[in-house]
Amino acid sequence: MISEPPSAASHPPSHSLANAPANPPPPGKAPRPVLPDQALPYPIYAFAPNRDTLGGTAYLVVYPQGNLLIDSPAWDGATRDFLQAQGGVRWLFLTHRGAMGKVRELQEALHCEVIVQEQEAYLLPKVNVTAFQHTFELPSGDRAIWTSGHSPGSTCLYHPGGGGILFSGRHLLPDRQQKPVPLRTSKTFHWPRQLRNIQTLIEAFSPETLAWICPGASTGYLRGATAIGQAYSALTALDFSALQQMAPGL
Repeated sequence: MISEPPSAASHPPSHSLANAPANPPPPGKAPRPVLPDQALPYPIYAFAPNRDTLGGTAYLVVYPQGNLLIDSPAWDGATRDFLQAQGGVRWLFLTHRGAMGKVRELQEALHCEVIVQEQEAYLLPKVNVTAFQHTFELPSGDRAIWTSGHSPGSTCLYHPGGGGILFSGRHLLPDRQQKPVPLRTSKTFHWPRQLRNIQTLIEAFSPETLAWICPGASTGYLRGATAIGQAYSALTALDFSALQQMAPGL
């Protein structure tokens, strides 16, 4: 059993971010490049854990056709300035209900399209959302995959660049050995379904198409890294018989 560590608590036109609060950024909390040694024609950044999402980690993919924000970073002056410098945000993709944070404020300021699985969409009644059922493909080529279990509408987002990157939300998290594992808690929606959906991912990918996992929480276990490498091999090494018997944590 693992537990989540405490929080280390053409370009589209630039959007106005005037609605963001102008709090001074804490030192050392600037977004960090993901896979700095990996040759990509565009950068990917990881934000510092967000207290509004219980230590969740958000990511930004900087695309020429419009930037993709994955989950909600802390919404403050530092985030506003950083996103403005990168050209704003075209899409905000939410991996699960626990990653929502200040979605309404983000959309009002960024004028971005919010994408979420349909079983989480009702939690955003004042947000204009694009809801999907099983899969959803963005114009960028990123593909959402419904991986229910952690929550009813928990999803992963697959990015085809860099050998294949899976933004896993809380469907898969790093353990103390920096390996991706499912985390069963007292609030887990459906544990057997979560395990089946990991096996679905194994069937959908290969060592050639899934090199990295960028988890949506517990990134403190990565000890300064920003992604889990050799992702496909790590998934195939999971002991599903033992996982099926795992008792819920707190």
